Amino acid sequence: MKQPWIQNAKTDGIFILLPPFLVLAIIFLFQNQIQGLENHYSFYTWLFLIVFVDVAHVYSTLFKTYFVKSEFQKRKLLYLGMPVISLVLGIILYQFGSLLFWSALALVAVFHFVRQQYGFMRLYARFEPNNYFKILDSLAIYSATIYPMVFWFFTPRNFSWFVENEFIWAQNIPNFLPLFTNIYYLILVIWMIKTMWIFLKDKEFNLPKNTMIIGTYLSWYFGIVYFNNDLIFTLLNVISHGVPYIALIYIREIAQKDSTSLKNLSIFKTSLGIIFFVFVIIGFAFFEEMIWEIAVWKEHFSIQNFQIPEFYFPFIIPFLAIPQLTHYLLDGFIWRRPKNKLNS
Repeated sequence: MKQPWIQNAKTDGIFILLPPFLVLAIIFLFQNQIQGLENHYSFYTWLFLIVFVDVAHVYSTLFKTYFVKSEFQKRKLLYLGMPVISLVLGIILYQFGSLLFWSALALVAVFHFVRQQYGFMRLYARFEPNNYFKILDSLAIYSATIYPMVFWFFTPRNFSWFVENEFIWAQNIPNFLPLFTNIYYLILVIWMIKTMWIFLKDKEFNLPKNTMIIGTYLSWYFGIVYFNNDLIFTLLNVISHGVPYIALIYIREIAQKDSTSLKNLSIFKTSLGIIFFVFVIIGFAFFEEMIWEIAVWKEHFSIQNFQIPEFYFPFIIPFLAIPQLTHYLLDGFIWRRPKNKLNS
Protein backbone atom coordinates (compact mmCIF):
# COMPACT_ATOMS: atom_id res chain seq x y z
CA MET A 1 0.00 0.00 0.00
CA LYS A 2 1.01 3.61 -0.44
CA GLN A 3 2.26 4.90 2.88
CA PRO A 4 0.55 8.21 3.76
CA TRP A 5 3.59 10.23 4.82
CA ILE A 6 3.07 13.91 5.54
CA GLN A 7 6.46 14.84 4.04
CA ASN A 8 8.46 11.65 3.52
CA ALA A 9 9.50 8.56 5.46
CA LYS A 10 12.74 10.10 6.76
CA THR A 11 11.32 13.42 7.93
CA ASP A 12 8.14 11.94 9.41
CA GLY A 13 10.08 9.13 11.01
CA ILE A 14 12.62 11.35 12.76
CA PHE A 15 10.53 14.32 13.82
CA ILE A 16 6.97 12.99 14.20
CA LEU A 17 7.05 9.25 14.89
CA LEU A 18 10.43 8.62 16.55
CA PRO A 19 10.32 11.00 19.58
CA PRO A 20 8.31 8.81 22.02
CA PHE A 21 10.30 5.67 21.16
CA LEU A 22 13.65 7.45 21.41
CA VAL A 23 12.81 9.13 24.72
CA LEU A 24 11.47 5.89 26.18
CA ALA A 25 14.64 4.04 25.16
CA ILE A 26 16.78 6.73 26.81
CA ILE A 27 14.67 6.50 29.97
CA PHE A 28 15.10 2.73 30.28
CA LEU A 29 18.83 2.88 29.51
CA PHE A 30 19.72 5.85 31.71
CA GLN A 31 17.26 5.89 34.62
CA ASN A 32 19.93 6.62 37.24
CA GLN A 33 21.43 9.44 35.17
CA ILE A 34 17.97 10.93 34.62
CA GLN A 35 17.46 11.05 38.38
CA GLY A 36 20.78 12.89 38.64
CA LEU A 37 19.67 15.38 36.01
CA GLU A 38 16.50 16.04 37.95
CA ASN A 39 18.39 16.58 41.20
CA HIS A 40 21.34 18.65 39.99
CA TYR A 41 20.47 20.21 36.63
CA SER A 42 16.86 21.31 37.03
CA PHE A 43 17.59 24.67 35.38
CA TYR A 44 18.85 23.04 32.17
CA THR A 45 16.01 20.51 32.01
CA TRP A 46 13.56 23.39 32.47
CA LEU A 47 15.30 25.46 29.80
CA PHE A 48 15.40 22.67 27.22
CA LEU A 49 12.10 20.88 27.87
CA ILE A 50 9.78 23.68 28.98
CA VAL A 51 11.19 26.71 27.14
CA PHE A 52 12.83 25.27 24.01
CA VAL A 53 10.17 22.63 23.32
CA ASP A 54 6.91 23.08 25.22
CA VAL A 55 6.50 26.86 25.11
CA ALA A 56 8.26 27.09 21.73
CA HIS A 57 5.70 24.79 20.14
CA VAL A 58 2.98 27.24 21.24
CA TYR A 59 4.64 30.01 19.23
CA SER A 60 5.16 27.82 16.16
CA THR A 61 1.39 28.32 15.63
CA LEU A 62 2.22 31.90 14.60
CA PHE A 63 3.48 30.53 11.27
CA LYS A 64 0.03 29.12 10.52
CA THR A 65 -1.99 32.07 11.80
CA TYR A 66 -0.80 35.57 12.70
CA PHE A 67 2.31 35.56 10.48
CA VAL A 68 0.32 34.52 7.38
CA LYS A 69 -1.22 37.73 6.05
CA SER A 70 -3.84 36.11 3.83
CA GLU A 71 -4.92 33.72 6.60
CA PHE A 72 -5.08 36.52 9.16
CA GLN A 73 -7.17 38.73 6.88
CA LYS A 74 -9.54 35.87 6.11
CA ARG A 75 -10.20 35.07 9.79
CA LYS A 76 -9.35 38.37 11.45
CA LEU A 77 -12.25 38.21 13.89
CA LEU A 78 -11.12 34.78 15.12
CA TYR A 79 -7.47 35.75 15.53
CA LEU A 80 -8.19 39.06 17.23
CA GLY A 81 -11.05 37.76 19.34
CA MET A 82 -9.48 34.58 20.70
CA PRO A 83 -6.80 36.32 22.84
CA VAL A 84 -9.51 38.58 24.28
CA ILE A 85 -11.72 35.59 25.04
CA SER A 86 -8.74 33.82 26.63
CA LEU A 87 -8.04 36.81 28.87
CA VAL A 88 -11.67 37.24 29.93
CA LEU A 89 -12.08 33.51 30.64
CA GLY A 90 -8.85 33.50 32.62
CA ILE A 91 -9.82 36.47 34.76
CA ILE A 92 -13.28 35.01 35.47
CA LEU A 93 -11.84 31.63 36.45
CA TYR A 94 -9.20 33.20 38.67
CA GLN A 95 -11.88 35.06 40.64
CA PHE A 96 -12.94 31.64 41.99
CA GLY A 97 -9.39 30.85 43.09
CA SER A 98 -6.00 30.16 41.56
CA LEU A 99 -6.45 26.39 41.87
CA LEU A 100 -9.64 26.48 39.79
CA PHE A 101 -7.84 28.56 37.16
CA TRP A 102 -4.90 26.16 36.89
CA SER A 103 -7.16 23.11 37.04
CA ALA A 104 -9.27 24.42 34.17
CA LEU A 105 -6.17 25.31 32.16
CA ALA A 106 -4.75 21.84 32.79
CA LEU A 107 -7.94 20.18 31.54
CA VAL A 108 -7.90 22.30 28.39
CA ALA A 109 -4.22 21.38 27.89
CA VAL A 110 -4.99 17.67 28.32
CA PHE A 111 -7.79 17.92 25.76
CA HIS A 112 -5.38 19.68 23.39
CA PHE A 113 -2.74 16.95 23.83
CA VAL A 114 -5.31 14.20 23.31
CA ARG A 115 -6.73 15.80 20.18
CA GLN A 116 -3.27 16.24 18.68
CA GLN A 117 -2.70 12.49 18.80
CA TYR A 118 -6.11 11.92 17.26
CA GLY A 119 -5.34 14.50 14.57
CA PHE A 120 -2.08 12.84 13.60
CA MET A 121 -3.80 9.46 13.50
CA ARG A 122 -6.51 10.81 11.19
CA LEU A 123 -3.91 12.48 9.01
CA TYR A 124 -2.08 9.20 8.55
CA ALA A 125 -5.38 7.39 7.88
CA ARG A 126 -6.49 9.85 5.21
CA PHE A 127 -6.14 7.33 2.35
CA GLU A 128 -8.11 4.61 4.13
CA PRO A 129 -11.83 4.00 3.53
CA ASN A 130 -14.31 5.18 6.13
CA ASN A 131 -15.43 2.01 7.91
CA TYR A 132 -15.62 0.50 11.37
CA PHE A 133 -11.84 -0.07 11.36
CA LYS A 134 -11.41 3.70 11.59
CA ILE A 135 -13.69 3.66 14.61
CA LEU A 136 -11.37 1.11 16.25
CA ASP A 137 -8.37 3.35 15.51
CA SER A 138 -10.18 6.27 17.13
CA LEU A 139 -11.07 4.17 20.17
CA ALA A 140 -7.45 3.09 20.43
CA ILE A 141 -6.00 6.61 20.33
CA TYR A 142 -8.54 7.92 22.84
CA SER A 143 -8.03 4.92 25.11
CA ALA A 144 -4.25 5.38 24.93
CA THR A 145 -4.56 8.96 26.16
CA ILE A 146 -7.66 9.10 28.36
CA TYR A 147 -7.00 6.02 30.48
CA PRO A 148 -3.63 7.29 31.82
CA MET A 149 -5.34 10.55 32.79
CA VAL A 150 -8.11 8.63 34.60
CA PHE A 151 -5.38 6.67 36.38
CA TRP A 152 -3.76 9.97 37.35
CA PHE A 153 -7.04 11.32 38.73
CA PHE A 154 -7.39 8.39 41.14
CA THR A 155 -3.74 7.60 41.86
CA PRO A 156 -1.41 10.15 43.52
CA ARG A 157 1.45 11.15 41.21
CA ASN A 158 4.76 12.86 41.96
CA PHE A 159 4.24 15.35 39.14
CA SER A 160 1.70 17.87 37.97
CA TRP A 161 0.62 19.43 34.70
CA PHE A 162 0.93 23.00 36.00
CA VAL A 163 0.61 23.19 39.79
CA GLU A 164 0.18 20.79 42.71
CA ASN A 165 -3.32 19.48 43.50
CA GLU A 166 -4.72 20.67 40.17
CA PHE A 167 -6.76 17.45 39.88
CA ILE A 168 -7.73 17.23 43.55
CA TRP A 169 -11.39 17.63 42.55
CA ALA A 170 -11.24 14.06 41.17
CA GLN A 171 -11.31 12.75 44.75
CA ASN A 172 -15.04 13.51 44.77
CA ILE A 173 -15.68 11.25 41.75
CA PRO A 174 -16.55 7.56 42.28
CA ASN A 175 -13.47 5.45 41.57
CA PHE A 176 -14.18 3.42 38.44
CA LEU A 177 -10.49 2.83 37.73
CA PRO A 178 -10.74 -1.01 37.67
CA LEU A 179 -13.50 -0.77 35.07
CA PHE A 180 -11.52 1.72 32.97
CA THR A 181 -8.45 -0.53 33.23
CA ASN A 182 -10.36 -3.51 31.82
CA ILE A 183 -11.79 -1.39 29.00
CA TYR A 184 -8.31 -0.02 28.25
CA TYR A 185 -6.75 -3.47 27.80
CA LEU A 186 -9.78 -4.78 25.92
CA ILE A 187 -9.56 -1.96 23.36
CA LEU A 188 -5.80 -2.49 23.02
CA VAL A 189 -6.22 -6.23 22.37
CA ILE A 190 -9.05 -5.69 19.86
CA TRP A 191 -7.01 -3.03 18.03
CA MET A 192 -3.98 -5.35 17.84
CA ILE A 193 -6.12 -8.20 16.49
CA LYS A 194 -7.70 -5.86 13.94
CA THR A 195 -4.31 -4.61 12.77
CA MET A 196 -2.87 -8.12 12.41
CA TRP A 197 -6.01 -9.36 10.64
CA ILE A 198 -5.80 -6.58 8.03
CA PHE A 199 -2.12 -7.33 7.48
CA LEU A 200 -2.69 -11.09 7.04
CA LYS A 201 -5.83 -10.68 4.93
CA ASP A 202 -4.95 -7.73 2.68
CA LYS A 203 -1.15 -7.57 3.12
CA GLU A 204 -1.56 -3.94 4.14
CA PHE A 205 0.10 -2.19 7.05
CA ASN A 206 -0.22 1.56 7.52
CA LEU A 207 3.21 2.11 9.02
CA PRO A 208 2.96 5.77 10.14
CA LYS A 209 -0.59 5.45 11.49
CA ASN A 210 0.13 2.31 13.48
CA THR A 211 3.45 3.68 14.69
CA MET A 212 1.66 6.82 15.88
CA ILE A 213 -0.91 4.78 17.81
CA ILE A 214 1.73 2.51 19.37
CA GLY A 215 3.91 5.48 20.27
CA THR A 216 0.93 7.16 21.92
CA TYR A 217 0.16 4.07 23.99
CA LEU A 218 3.78 3.78 25.12
CA SER A 219 4.47 7.45 25.89
CA TRP A 220 1.26 8.05 27.85
CA TYR A 221 1.32 4.74 29.73
CA PHE A 222 4.97 4.86 30.76
CA GLY A 223 4.97 8.62 31.30
CA ILE A 224 1.95 8.64 33.62
CA VAL A 225 1.07 5.12 34.81
CA TYR A 226 4.26 3.03 34.92
CA PHE A 227 6.74 5.66 36.10
CA ASN A 228 5.92 8.08 38.88
CA ASN A 229 8.67 10.60 38.17
CA ASP A 230 8.42 14.29 37.32
CA LEU A 231 11.28 14.46 34.81
CA ILE A 232 10.30 11.23 33.05
CA PHE A 233 6.72 12.49 32.70
CA THR A 234 7.98 15.82 31.35
CA LEU A 235 10.39 14.16 28.92
CA LEU A 236 7.73 11.91 27.40
CA ASN A 237 4.91 14.42 27.59
CA VAL A 238 6.73 17.47 26.22
CA ILE A 239 8.98 15.93 23.56
CA SER A 240 6.34 13.53 22.19
CA HIS A 241 3.92 16.44 21.83
CA GLY A 242 6.05 19.51 21.08
CA VAL A 243 8.56 18.18 18.54
CA PRO A 244 5.95 16.60 16.20
CA TYR A 245 3.79 19.73 16.39
CA ILE A 246 6.68 22.03 15.48
CA ALA A 247 7.66 19.65 12.66
CA LEU A 248 4.11 19.58 11.29
CA ILE A 249 3.93 23.38 11.30
CA TYR A 250 7.20 23.70 9.42
CA ILE A 251 6.35 20.95 6.92
CA ARG A 252 2.82 22.09 6.13
CA GLU A 253 3.20 25.86 6.41
CA ILE A 254 6.72 26.41 5.03
CA ALA A 255 8.38 23.38 3.41
CA GLN A 256 5.36 22.36 1.31
CA LYS A 257 4.50 25.88 0.14
CA ASP A 258 6.13 27.70 -2.75
CA SER A 259 8.01 30.95 -2.24
CA THR A 260 5.29 32.97 -4.00
CA SER A 261 2.56 31.95 -1.55
CA LEU A 262 4.94 32.27 1.41
CA LYS A 263 5.91 35.85 0.46
CA ASN A 264 7.96 37.30 3.35
CA LEU A 265 8.03 33.93 5.11
CA SER A 266 10.02 32.44 2.21
CA ILE A 267 13.22 33.29 4.13
CA PHE A 268 12.39 30.33 6.38
CA LYS A 269 12.33 27.87 3.47
CA THR A 270 16.12 27.54 3.10
CA SER A 271 18.48 25.39 5.17
CA LEU A 272 19.46 28.42 7.23
CA GLY A 273 15.79 29.34 7.34
CA ILE A 274 15.02 26.21 9.36
CA ILE A 275 17.52 27.37 11.99
CA PHE A 276 16.04 30.88 11.87
CA PHE A 277 12.55 29.38 12.32
CA VAL A 278 13.69 27.50 15.43
CA PHE A 279 15.41 30.58 16.86
CA VAL A 280 12.29 32.71 16.32
CA ILE A 281 9.96 30.39 18.25
CA ILE A 282 12.59 29.80 20.96
CA GLY A 283 13.09 33.56 21.25
CA PHE A 284 9.38 34.18 21.83
CA ALA A 285 9.27 31.28 24.30
CA PHE A 286 12.28 32.50 26.27
CA PHE A 287 10.90 36.03 26.48
CA GLU A 288 7.55 34.77 27.79
CA GLU A 289 9.12 32.48 30.37
CA MET A 290 11.42 35.25 31.56
CA ILE A 291 8.35 37.37 32.31
CA TRP A 292 6.68 34.44 34.12
CA GLU A 293 9.83 33.88 36.19
CA ILE A 294 10.35 37.53 37.11
CA ALA A 295 6.70 38.30 37.80
CA VAL A 296 5.35 35.07 39.27
CA TRP A 297 7.46 31.92 39.71
CA LYS A 298 10.93 33.24 40.67
CA GLU A 299 12.38 29.73 40.43
CA HIS A 300 15.13 30.31 37.85
CA PHE A 301 15.25 34.09 37.35
CA SER A 302 14.44 37.06 39.55
CA ILE A 303 15.18 40.76 39.80
CA GLN A 304 16.39 41.91 43.17
CA ASN A 305 13.86 43.96 45.13
CA PHE A 306 11.25 43.49 42.38
CA GLN A 307 8.04 42.07 43.75
CA ILE A 308 4.53 42.26 42.33
CA PRO A 309 1.87 42.20 45.06
CA GLU A 310 -0.27 39.05 44.86
CA PHE A 311 -3.28 41.36 44.74
CA TYR A 312 -2.57 41.79 41.01
CA PHE A 313 -2.15 38.06 40.27
CA PRO A 314 -5.83 37.52 39.32
CA PHE A 315 -5.15 39.81 36.35
CA ILE A 316 -1.44 39.28 35.65
CA ILE A 317 -1.53 35.48 35.53
CA PRO A 318 -4.50 35.26 33.11
CA PHE A 319 -2.77 37.91 30.98
CA LEU A 320 0.48 35.92 30.87
CA ALA A 321 -1.49 32.77 30.03
CA ILE A 322 -3.02 34.34 26.91
CA PRO A 323 -0.53 32.79 24.42
CA GLN A 324 -0.98 29.32 25.87
CA LEU A 325 -4.75 29.35 26.16
CA THR A 326 -5.09 31.02 22.75
CA HIS A 327 -2.94 28.25 21.28
CA TYR A 328 -5.15 25.56 22.83
CA LEU A 329 -8.39 27.19 21.68
CA LEU A 330 -7.20 28.13 18.19
CA ASP A 331 -6.11 24.56 17.55
CA GLY A 332 -9.77 23.60 17.53
CA PHE A 333 -10.23 25.79 14.44
CA ILE A 334 -7.03 26.01 12.42
CA TRP A 335 -6.64 22.29 11.70
CA ARG A 336 -10.18 21.69 10.53
CA ARG A 337 -10.46 20.77 6.88
CA PRO A 338 -13.51 20.38 4.65
CA LYS A 339 -14.56 16.73 4.35
CA ASN A 340 -14.02 16.77 0.61
CA LYS A 341 -10.38 17.77 1.16
CA LEU A 342 -9.61 15.25 3.88
CA ASN A 343 -8.01 12.80 1.50
CA SER A 344 -5.76 15.30 -0.24
